[in-house]
Amino acid sequence: MESSTSAAHQAEAERLADDIESLSRRLQKIRSAIGVMIFGQEEVIDQTLITLLAGGHALLVGVPGLAKTRLAETLGKVFGLEERRVQCTPDLMPADILGSEVLEEGGDGRRSFRFIPGPIFTQVLMADEINRASPRTQSALLQAMQERRVTVAGQARELPAPFHVLATQNPLEQEGTYPLPEAQLDRFLMQIDVTYPEYEAEREMLVMTTGAAEQVAEQVFDAQELLRAQRLVRRVPVGDSVVDAILGTVRRGRPEMSDLPEVRGHVAWGPGPRASQALMLAVRARALLEGRLAPSLDDLVAMAAPILRHRMALNFAARADGVLLEEVIERLMEPYR
Repeated sequence: MESSTSAAHQAEAERLADDIESLSRRLQKIRSAIGVMIFGQEEVIDQTLITLLAGGHALLVGVPGLAKTRLAETLGKVFGLEERRVQCTPDLMPADILGSEVLEEGGDGRRSFRFIPGPIFTQVLMADEINRASPRTQSALLQAMQERRVTVAGQARELPAPFHVLATQNPLEQEGTYPLPEAQLDRFLMQIDVTYPEYEAEREMLVMTTGAAEQVAEQVFDAQELLRAQRLVRRVPVGDSVVDAILGTVRRGRPEMSDLPEVRGHVAWGPGPRASQALMLAVRARALLEGRLAPSLDDLVAMAAPILRHRMALNFAARADGVLLEEVIERLMEPYR
């Protein structure tokens, strides 16, 4: 009996390894397909792919002109997903995103309500400059991002699967904006900081995007393949040392639990349990993206900043002293480098 059970476990492990290796090869094709459209943002592309593989949402933060919107459109095409865009403005209403019911009169004179779906009923929702929407409109995304459904006129309506929100935010111009509440920030798996490309990448972009021929993204995946990949991510085994490191990192980031003076003295509030869940999924997805069978502490170090930076806040004393949140996160990760 024991030998048959052991053989079954061995066969399952071999199938899992084959699935991971096969998916990793497909993901390299996705990287290449995105790289045709997006130049010099390899880390941003990888973090966005990890977000999709983990089944989460991403907040892209960067100045205008860094291809954040183009990245969302390219991802939709490469993954074969339906993609819609919402330009967030102060006068945008929740119904503009969720949809609404309209009263119609039939040929027999009877009146009835018909639901008209909003742009949120898609697979990739691009919320451009999300911090320009009012808090009321921002809150309309909360249920959708967490539960993959919305409630309109008292009726719950399921969203398509997969469903991902890719939101952008301009960190410079804050006039006429509404900072995202902590509850909504926590729904984003990652905050991905988009920086300026290197010289060579920007030169290549300049040449490729101003010529007569226009580059077109090639579809590599479809929706069902992405869903299977997301299920595979959750099957990737995680060693006890990595699990303990994830939990230790999150708990040491809370000032009331931390043994680090930098955290106790500079952090106003730390990451909650959802940060641990996000780190667990992200290290699995990163290992799979790199073609490895299990995540390591290096994956935790790489994923810590994009997952923790929007789930922690510095206190007034830290801001007055010029302390940066990135420095605090670096200190948290020192034991694992």
